[in-house]
Amino acid sequence: MHKVTYSMTASLDGFTMDTDGRFDWSEPDDEVFRVFLDQLRGVDVHLMGRKLYETMLFWETADDVPGLSDAEREWTTIWKALPKVVFSRTLTSVEGNARLATDGIEEEVARLRTAPGDGDIAIGGPELAAQVAGLDLIDEYQLVVAPVLVGGGTPYFAHAGAHRQLELVEARVFEAGSVFLRHRVTR
Repeated sequence: MHKVTYSMTASLDGFTMDTDGRFDWSEPDDEVFRVFLDQLRGVDVHLMGRKLYETMLFWETADDVPGLSDAEREWTTIWKALPKVVFSRTLTSVEGNARLATDGIEEEVARLRTAPGDGDIAIGGPELAAQVAGLDLIDEYQLVVAPVLVGGGTPYFAHAGAHRQLELVEARVFEAGSVFLRHRVTR
């Protein structure tokens, strides 16, 4: 059965976007980007909300962008081939290897957990992740903590009111000061 993972970068004070909706402060260096690339290789399907879907559309045509590194080109190739499910109340169509969710989150995740394959079901975007966490469907939280304080904005962690016990599975400190943390939900 596939595990459900939630992975994003957050500021040291816990935000994925600042109060202006910006996240340029979280752009990964090469070392962190390789971690994200390794994670992506282990994903069978990526679930996201409209905002993240629109942000990630860049990668659907990024192979035309001059100056991309080899790792970014590999990311583009993997991302374009990766099946994506978009949860949106406003979109009527999506591009690339994506489809709009036809059922609720709980039903979509249940169906995807038993699908063929052995990769993860990745959750992207803090708003969708909050909903998935509220249903207790996340198995693993993967967080890159950027060495910056942004003072407010969109939080990484869902505040669904439920207590979740986590087990630290991995921790890495990167040369530029970012820290990668991977926690498994203990059930």
